[in-house]
Order: sequence, then C-alpha cells, then structure tokens
Amino acid sequence: MADALPVQVYAAGSLREAFVEIARDHQALSGQAVALTFGASGLLRERIEQGAPAQVFACADMAHPHRLADRSGWLPPVVFTRNTLCALIGENLSTHFSGHLHTTPDALLATLLRPEVRVGTSTPGADPSGDYAWAFFRRAEAV
Repeated sequence: MADALPVQVYAAGSLREAFVEIARDHQALSGQAVALTFGASGLLRERIEQGAPAQVFACADMAHPHRLADRSGWLPPVVFTRNTLCALIGENLSTHFSGHLHTTPDALLATLLRPEVRVGTSTPGADPSGDYAWAFFRRAEAV
C-alpha cells in the first residue's frame, strides 16, 4: 500500500489539528499518505467544482457538500462531527476576576457593541464560521 497515491483530503481550516493527527495515524497504520488541503469551505468547494483532485471533502456545514453531491456526482454527505461558534476577545477587553482574565456569554454582546471594538469574522458565503457569525449578528440585531 505504500506505493499508492496519497488520499487527497480537502478540509475546513477548523479541522486542521484533528486531521493532521488522523492523517499521521492513517499513514502509520496503512502506509498510505494523505495530502491535506485546508481552507474556507466555500472556496474549497469551488476548487473541487473546477476539477481539484479531492477525494474527501470535510466541511463545517452541509450546504457545500450537498451542492457537490447534487451537481458534481459526489456521494451524499454524512455528519461526522458538530461545530460550535465561539468568540475570542483580546486581553485588553477582558474583565479581571480574582487575577484571571474572564468574560461571560452574557457580556459578549455588550462588548461587541463598544465603539472601540473591532470585530473580525471569516467570510460569509465562503466559510461557514462566517455564516455562523453573521447569523449571530442578525439575532443580536433583533435584541
């Protein structure tokens, strides 16, 4: 099996740590290499649609793999894990409690609304985490 071509895996950037470990373990057990390509799911899907040699597509939402299945002959997607939106804030925005940096979900919206705060997200439409962030913003707008 060591002479086999590498398995071409295209995966969302959020899966990098896990997939590097999985690829290493797969190669150690089977002798077959895994070629990993990470990026925004929508951009990876576009590359696959344009002929990129992916054999596995691991994505953070179901829309992109469904599109490949519907339009490009891929098998229907299967959920293999779940993802959760999280927010990271800089040390200069945290509140100190008992000497530890701390913030709470209840304070997140108020923090985001502070005029000095600049928010960065992934690109909506190209990366599901950007879609999740903008869905959060729409919900916050309703509040």
